[in-house]
Amino acid sequence: MQDNLRLRHQTVKYIRDYLDGHGFLEIETPILIKSTPEGARDYLVPSRTHPGNFYALPQSPQQLKQLLMVSGVERYFQIARCFRDEDLRADRQPEFTQLDLEMSFVEEEDVLGLIEGLYAGLVRELTPQFKIKTPFQRLPYADAMARFGSDKPDLRYGLEMADVSDLAAETEFRVFRGILDRGGIIKAMAVPGKGGLTGADMRRMEDTAKEFGAAGMSHVRLTGDGALDSLTGLRMPVEWVRRLAERAEAQRGDLILLMAGPARLANQWLAAMRSHLAAQMELADPAMLSFAFVTDFPLFQWDDATERWDSAHHPFTAPAPGCEAMLDGEDLASIPSRAYDLVCNGSELASGSIRIHQRELQEKIFSILGYSAEQISERFGHILEAFDYGAPPHGGIAPGIDRLVAMLAGADSLREVIAFPKTQSGSDLLFGAPSGVDAGQLRDLAIRIVE
Repeated sequence: MQDNLRLRHQTVKYIRDYLDGHGFLEIETPILIKSTPEGARDYLVPSRTHPGNFYALPQSPQQLKQLLMVSGVERYFQIARCFRDEDLRADRQPEFTQLDLEMSFVEEEDVLGLIEGLYAGLVRELTPQFKIKTPFQRLPYADAMARFGSDKPDLRYGLEMADVSDLAAETEFRVFRGILDRGGIIKAMAVPGKGGLTGADMRRMEDTAKEFGAAGMSHVRLTGDGALDSLTGLRMPVEWVRRLAERAEAQRGDLILLMAGPARLANQWLAAMRSHLAAQMELADPAMLSFAFVTDFPLFQWDDATERWDSAHHPFTAPAPGCEAMLDGEDLASIPSRAYDLVCNGSELASGSIRIHQRELQEKIFSILGYSAEQISERFGHILEAFDYGAPPHGGIAPGIDRLVAMLAGADSLREVIAFPKTQSGSDLLFGAPSGVDAGQLRDLAIRIVE
């Protein structure tokens, strides 16, 4: 633990020195702010002097740093404390620390180049036991999903995927036909050297796929003569198997896994199998940090629960140049954005974008997301008014400090690199928080607890 805390100190010091050398100002922003939607629930702080009103703890300094760009601060950064009231897991805490930075008059490559230099230098100086390759790979979102089924792929090994929906449509296999008729896809992944697995092995593998949420999983085993084996309900000629193997880049002796479902779920399930098999087969080099930037994310995604459009990143992300007219169309899912992520070994380490800096365009995005004119004015009037004064084009990124240090320390949980962390239930075992407060404190805040 002493080593982890020392590494954390060295990491933050390196970041500060690096950004100072690149002309950035470190500026602190408020912790007590207004509640605005950022993608998760806010932690609320009641105000004694304004009964019935609340501050919120910031999920990120997003609007604050954009306002700094409008004010003329051309390069800002902060080691920022952020708060999100959401369900926890090993790589998530209710309060966390991120490097928050923003730059005026930049394009995507300016931000990515700055961050690549930061991470490459930091790893080589503080943790030289790790191997890295530069320049970091640039991987468009659509390419990442097509090849790896994930927007944060582990690139230390292959096991790439292929869409074989057209080939599956040639079969009479009812499961495939039913999925395709409902607009789903069939994806294939070749697993080298596993064509000799037994039927019992395959049943165990299918059980694993079901644990990931899949209804099932089909497979093809390529024997020495290229024959088709063990795909229930499907009898296809050898020539069809050869075309399938070519599409999946499979060789004799390999196993081809086939996953069917709605595009999002089929990718999710097969990506989980990819990670599972890589760990089982020990394909990933533990000494390698395989960094990549995933770019060109979609601007919107449809939320089935709320039956409305959500921002794929956040509502301040700019659409790709020349795509503004598409905001008036119906195919919103196809609009690319200027968002980008830094990923490494299957984890997202940073997320950022080029921002919207025009009032009219920002109001248009809010309207698509379902906000009324009154809600837009009440929640975002401050930043929209700032844009009226002439905002510079700007963009930034927010790398997570906790996750970065955990990766460099080889820790399985963020709790291993945080002093006084919360448990997975959000409890502070040292102080016994959260806890009740006395009646006098509640009375001062004009709050009553309802059983």
